[in-house]
Amino acid sequence: MVRIKTKEATSAWIGLLAAVIVAVLITAIHAHGYPMRWLPAVVIVLGTFAVVAFVALFLIRKYVAYKLKPIYSIVLSRDVHTREIFSELQDKKVENIGEELTAWADTNDKEIARLKEAEQFRKQYLGNVAHELKTPIFNVQGYISTLLDGGLEDELINRKYLERAEKSIDRLINIVNDLDTISKLESSMNKLDMEKFDVVALAKEIAEQAEIEADKKGIKITVKGADNLPSPFWVLADKHYIGQVFVNLIINSIRYGKEGGQTRIHFRDLLDKILVEVEDNGLGIGKEDLPRVFERFYRTDKGRSREQGGTGLGLAIVKHIIEAHGERITVRSEPGVGSTFSFTLKKVNLQDIK
Repeated sequence: MVRIKTKEATSAWIGLLAAVIVAVLITAIHAHGYPMRWLPAVVIVLGTFAVVAFVALFLIRKYVAYKLKPIYSIVLSRDVHTREIFSELQDKKVENIGEELTAWADTNDKEIARLKEAEQFRKQYLGNVAHELKTPIFNVQGYISTLLDGGLEDELINRKYLERAEKSIDRLINIVNDLDTISKLESSMNKLDMEKFDVVALAKEIAEQAEIEADKKGIKITVKGADNLPSPFWVLADKHYIGQVFVNLIINSIRYGKEGGQTRIHFRDLLDKILVEVEDNGLGIGKEDLPRVFERFYRTDKGRSREQGGTGLGLAIVKHIIEAHGERITVRSEPGVGSTFSFTLKKVNLQDIK
């Protein structure tokens, strides 16, 4: 069976069919005693083929353009002139058009799915923001209302309530600051200030700043290689933001660490990268929570997280900072054993420093 794939082939077959019919008629007329010269007969047959094929091609193109015009208008999101469709279809097979429209439909379906996912994320994000802000705002409102209703003159509670209100305000400020940091990282408002620095020295500096917090729970922070500075682990990154990564990861390990536990920071040379690992022997993270630990406002233990003063944005900020450097961060954890957060940074050769 002959497969017809193009408009031209279709019109040619129609023209050929018309030419055959004319040839049969001429032969029949000649057979019934009406003599006809072969040259005019051949001209008539060929002329019939050419005229019918041309008219058929024109009508087919007109019909296809008529059918495709509303589809192309949807695809291109504008009014499409028939001439544009003629130009588009000039060198294309019908199968190619079908493949293009199928590809467009698939792309459109994916875009719709992405928009639905983004909308769901937006709703969830707004709900989380409202929930996180609501608690400290209501706390402040309650303390101030109590003071205005007579508690201000009561020396037993006035200072205590003011201190609690201040604590809630500090929490609000922390949430707003963290949200502002994420927003700037996402919108590229903050250009990374790349510089060469000793990442071990930076980790030691942050660890020393966190010692007061760690001492409250008897947690020991160790930085491998910190006794032999400068270290061989130099990186090219934004020192301020990488410092914030260390702050968030170390404070996180202290908040969820065991009494008398340990937080260890060590480094590995991976040819053109430096692998940084922040490890603790704390509570650990459940397998069902691991895929979501870097989500904004996600907490594995919501009540305990708020008691510790966390905003639920620390790990989200860490992820954004590392990804802004073109790197990635991972976590491996086991409940009751501890967690290890690992990320890479671009390595700087020591010869480039000297």
